[in-house]
Amino acid sequence: MSTVLLVIGVVIGVAYIYRHIVVKGERCTSQARLHGKTVIVTGSNTGIGKTTAIDLAQRGARVILACRCKKRGEAALDEIKRESGSNQVVFMQLDLGSLKSVRSFTETFLKSEPRLDILINNAGICLQGQTEDGFGLMFGVNHLGHFLLTNLLLDRLKECGASRIINVSSMAHNFGKVDFDCLNTNKALGLGTSFIRVLQIYCDSKLCNVLFNHELAKRLQGTKVTCYALHPGTISSELGRNTSLFLQIILKPITTFFFKNTIQGCQTTLHCALQAGIEPLSGRYFSNCTVRDLYAKANDDAAAKKLWEMSERLCALV
Repeated sequence: MSTVLLVIGVVIGVAYIYRHIVVKGERCTSQARLHGKTVIVTGSNTGIGKTTAIDLAQRGARVILACRCKKRGEAALDEIKRESGSNQVVFMQLDLGSLKSVRSFTETFLKSEPRLDILINNAGICLQGQTEDGFGLMFGVNHLGHFLLTNLLLDRLKECGASRIINVSSMAHNFGKVDFDCLNTNKALGLGTSFIRVLQIYCDSKLCNVLFNHELAKRLQGTKVTCYALHPGTISSELGRNTSLFLQIILKPITTFFFKNTIQGCQTTLHCALQAGIEPLSGRYFSNCTVRDLYAKANDDAAAKKLWEMSERLCALV
């Protein structure tokens, strides 16, 4: 009995340490105020996107909520205004799964907003399917929509001086690959609808985020715009809302105890957006508010350039 109790005690102790050291993680320490600055946060009606928007609004920024669903976006708008105490929060509809919607959003934004200081490419989806343009859903939303959005907003970012682009990726990129043959043939990172296939394609899309950030940093050299990719942590949010209700119920105790909440999960995003002095680290990857080294495949110059050039063609930028 004493051995069993000892084992139970050790397990509880390890779980406690994990939760309070690993799960809690580092916090953004920047005290930066953002009065007069404008920020776009994609996917800001839920999860870490919404929490990020609240923090930035509290700092005085004009925050543009770029979200697909009008109803959910407007509900988030009311909540963010209430939580932040700021009226400088605006909802603009953006469906990253539609290149037409991305172009319409940027046209509206550029006509109505004179500044853009921080672009946070936060939105993401873990669901198989197709976009209205015929691309694989995760390739289209997680990578291609943000690729086009960023390129269409680059001139405004450059005009506003020291500006930043934040690309929310995931440690899942470590398990990703980019199948250029599949992209050429099927306009998707992969095929299949099994749980394993969907998870693999999600990892592939997160690798695209890191490769995009790598190539973007090269193309921004000589400007005052910098970019950063990041892993926000494993977060208990709505990313898995498209999984079965049964699986969500089973996993709820695990995600609640072992995963970050959205406040903890937005800290690295805020660090990359606000921390002074990290400009020399443009193009790098952050986790837990700290710059991290990457595997060779995530720093592959040839793959990053190939993905960029393919994305340009698919978005009709060339």
